[in-house]
Amino acid sequence: MEKLKDQKRVLQFINIKACWLTTFLLFIGFIANAQQDAQFSQYVFNGLYINPAYAGYKQDLYLNAFYRSQWTGLQGAPQTSSLALDGAVNDNKVGLGLLLSRDIIGAQSALAVYGNYAYRLQMGSNENSRLAFGLGAGFIQNGLDGTKLNPVQGDDSYIPPGYQSTILPDARAGALYTSERFFVGFSADNLVAHILAKKQDKSIQVPVPVPHFYFTAGALYTLNDEVKIRPSFLIKDDRGGPTSLDLNVFMLLNERIWVGGTYRTAVSLYGKPNLQSGLQKSSAFVGLIEFFATEKLRIGYAFDYSLAPIANYSYGSHEISIGIYLNRSKEYPTSNKCYF
Repeated sequence: MEKLKDQKRVLQFINIKACWLTTFLLFIGFIANAQQDAQFSQYVFNGLYINPAYAGYKQDLYLNAFYRSQWTGLQGAPQTSSLALDGAVNDNKVGLGLLLSRDIIGAQSALAVYGNYAYRLQMGSNENSRLAFGLGAGFIQNGLDGTKLNPVQGDDSYIPPGYQSTILPDARAGALYTSERFFVGFSADNLVAHILAKKQDKSIQVPVPVPHFYFTAGALYTLNDEVKIRPSFLIKDDRGGPTSLDLNVFMLLNERIWVGGTYRTAVSLYGKPNLQSGLQKSSAFVGLIEFFATEKLRIGYAFDYSLAPIANYSYGSHEISIGIYLNRSKEYPTSNKCYF
């Protein structure tokens, strides 16, 4: 009897593994036609990653870098790194920024470089209330390494024999309103690359970037001189895949430490005929902390705990970030305070 039970357990384990393998292969087949934007959590502290209109928001020259290891422990799991530099010129009316990002998932890789420009209009008499319009231009290099894939058939024409890549010009755009207590923004990326990809050599089997749209808003509430609360949300959509919703709540302690979390899940806002029905909503909890190690140095860490079955096969997702104010006023923290 015990032997039969052990055999059943083995069969159940094999079935689970086979299910995950099939899901992964289907996912690979999907991204071979359309590339999804990388997932990361610390956009809440540097909006330039999702909206070019954020360029110059902090006014100081600000350098930020982050690295994310998603689903740590799984072979071929996503790894994302990025570097952003931005500041304001012309009496803070113009924001300029440079954004570089690198994303790797299995055999797929993507490198993006954008120069960003934002024109910032002061709204009313308060100089901290501004409406910004941003544009970004650059290129995306997408690649697929066929040597990292294991075809079922040796002559599978959909898998390249080696590494293939293509470089496409691209553009992004956005708008952002910020005040001392409120912000709202809308942006879109991959606006050009997906159009030009249709004209490229059909023999090149690399992922095609698709437009993504972001809508975000939030507010700041002061509890007392030492504690502030910042709730916000982000909706991310690509018109083809599941729509993602982030619900964020963060607490600022003594103007030095941000601590809080995010609940991330898929939502259905409108009908998507090309989206497979019955897909399980991929949800996660995110814990995040960011603090000023010095007056000019910010350090952040985020941990994502997946609520999907994949949590049983990985060690969660880890993300670290470093931000440096290159010309911050010595009057900190009474100088320009940027809470969004």
